[in-house]
Amino acid sequence: MNNEMGTNERVNEGKECRFTDLSCTEFVEKLSSKAPVPGGGGASALVGALGAALCNMVGNLTVGKKKYKDVEEEILELMEKVTLLQQELLDCVEEDAKSFAPLAAAYSLPHATPEEQAHKTEVLEECLRGACSAPMQIMHKICSVISMIRVFQTKGSVLAVSDAGVAAALCSAALRSASLNVYINTNSMKDREYAEKLNKECNEMLDTYCPMADQIYAEVFRKVNPAD
Repeated sequence: MNNEMGTNERVNEGKECRFTDLSCTEFVEKLSSKAPVPGGGGASALVGALGAALCNMVGNLTVGKKKYKDVEEEILELMEKVTLLQQELLDCVEEDAKSFAPLAAAYSLPHATPEEQAHKTEVLEECLRGACSAPMQIMHKICSVISMIRVFQTKGSVLAVSDAGVAAALCSAALRSASLNVYINTNSMKDREYAEKLNKECNEMLDTYCPMADQIYAEVFRKVNPAD
């Protein structure tokens, strides 16, 4: 038995630890620590994945019901798409951590001499671009989720309409949150043309999809809170 336990321990030691494999409590504890990752980007991705999961919840409470037979095929097609996005957003939790690590290391590079300063500036610029990659991916994927919530809200089970509203609220928050992780890096870029390109792309996503998600939330709020 001792040999078997030793083998299992060695296997576990060699296995890559993913933040999304942690319990909710463990993840929150790591998020609250002074460790650089997970951070705001990973949290945004996770919240976006939760929004996608709630879309699937509405779908699962809809399919197979006679009352919703006419929309079942459409709901199933959307569930397939949102399931993929749900997993991709979870993967982005890890990608965000990986992309931030080089940037954190770059900030610690020596800069005592002009040569060291030039090298640090070059490395930082490259790492800032890399650090924008994951939150930009997160934003695009959340936009895709938001574009599908309306169908779950209007055609899904009325018993789960509040869950569609929560999905919209979470995705709206996650989209705004992910954008901050882009802006904080573009602000430090020397290549202002590239930085403004990313900023413009972020602004367009926020201007298009946040109002979309907020409108869904408002409609659901009025429906479940008639006293408002």
